[in-house]
Order: sequence, then structure tokens, then C-alpha cells
Amino acid sequence: METGTLTVPGAEIHYEVRGAGPPLLLINGGDGDAALFGPLARLLAEHHTVITFDPRGNSRSPLTGPPATQWIEDRGDDARLLLDAVAGGEPAYVFGTSYGAMTGMDLLARHPGRVRALVAHEPFVIELLPDADRWHALFEEVYGLYRREGLRPAMRRFAEAVGVDDAPEPDEGLPAPVREMLARVRANGETVLAYELRSFTRFRPDAGALRTGPFVLVTGEQRPRTLLHRTTEALAERLGTRITEFPGGHVGYLTHPADFAVALRGAFAA
Repeated sequence: METGTLTVPGAEIHYEVRGAGPPLLLINGGDGDAALFGPLARLLAEHHTVITFDPRGNSRSPLTGPPATQWIEDRGDDARLLLDAVAGGEPAYVFGTSYGAMTGMDLLARHPGRVRALVAHEPFVIELLPDADRWHALFEEVYGLYRREGLRPAMRRFAEAVGVDDAPEPDEGLPAPVREMLARVRANGETVLAYELRSFTRFRPDAGALRTGPFVLVTGEQRPRTLLHRTTEALAERLGTRITEFPGGHVGYLTHPADFAVALRGAFAA
């Protein structure tokens, strides 16, 4: 694996490159970083040049200016610049999950020549829900809780409402790299709550670009259903497309990497 740092407007982006072959960009969401894609990336590197990165403000990708509200389009610009730097402008296969799926949609809409095919996994497109206002009010509540009581109570409230698991504690019994990754992910919650959650969930995808572009919409097969299932279904209805189920839940790429790699290769082939 090779690592590098890319200077972009407002941030220094940490990225990792594995393997050889057609470029494949993996885009994380929320508080994640490149390490969460490690097991999947190693499998996909058998046939691809796999590019992973820490989103701006997360982990090893520090902001270079004062913290401020961020938007999905900022991450889309980072993804384009990273592909220019690493893939030399060659169109890439793109997989994105949650906010990363929305980043991929922005990349496909504004820079279609950079995307060979996009697989979007459980995009958090709250704006497409009929009760979007209720969810935006809840995110304001979570932000207020964060300001009053701190990160952990706010993240627990958010995880319970959305139906996903909160990041586990970096237990001393875990291997050192896993502990370090979990510690980074938990700390990234500060960026999520302060500068991303309330703005990212205002993103509205370009339906026309998705209908005409090389696009596959997927969700986790794991039950019970979560808010991410609802948002994925709302987008499918808007586009008139079907949803493909992938192994595991919202982090199936981490919990079921081998099966997930097979499913992802199939989606790109299709």
C-alpha cells in the first residue's frame, strides 16, 4: 500500500492506494476514514487500483483554515481532485456509502467524465422524504445536545433515531491498529455534528444525471429496517429504478468484506 497527502482548497487529504488495474475510488461517509475500507480494499486490489481517503476534517485529513459548515459539493471537489492526481483523469469506478454515496452522486452529476460507474450504498438523502422537516428538526436537537452535553450523548441520540450502531469504544483488548482507528472515528464525530450533519442532509441529488449515468443503487440486506433503507427507497422511487441488496447492514463493507467485494464486482459488471 502507498500513502500520500493531497493539498486541496481548505484541507490536506490523506489517501491510500493499493493494487493495479482500472481505478476504483471508495468514498466513506460520516465519521469514517480510509481504514474502514481496508479489508474490502485489499480484496478489490486484485483487479483494481483502489483509492481510499480520509474525508476532509476527519482523522488524517486536517482542515487548513478555520472550521466552517461543509457541503457535499466540497467532498465532491475533493474526490475529483484526488482522481486527477492519482488516476491521471482516467474514468474511475466509484463506490460510496452514506454521505459517500451522495458525494459520488455529486461527482457523477458535475464531472461525469470522471466516473465509469457509480454504486451508491444507502445514501442519506433526507430531503427526498415526505417527513424531511421532522428529521431536520431532530438533527437540530442532536446539535443542541452536542453543544450542551458533549459528543457521546449526542451521538447516542443520533444513532438511536437513525437505527445504526454507535461507534464502539476502542477496547484495550483489540489490536493496536483497530484501537487507533476506532479512536479516530469517535473523534471525527465532532466534525460530523458541528459542521456536516445539518448541511449534508440538505443535499438533493441531480435525478437527471442519475437516470442517464452509469448508476446502481444498493442497500444492506440486514434487518431491522433503518432510516437509511427509507432514504434509499425514496431515491429509487424518484428515479424509477430498482434497489440491489448487498451483504450486511450499513457497514457491510467492513463486517462482510469478502461477500461485499463479490457483490460490488457484480454491480460494476452489470
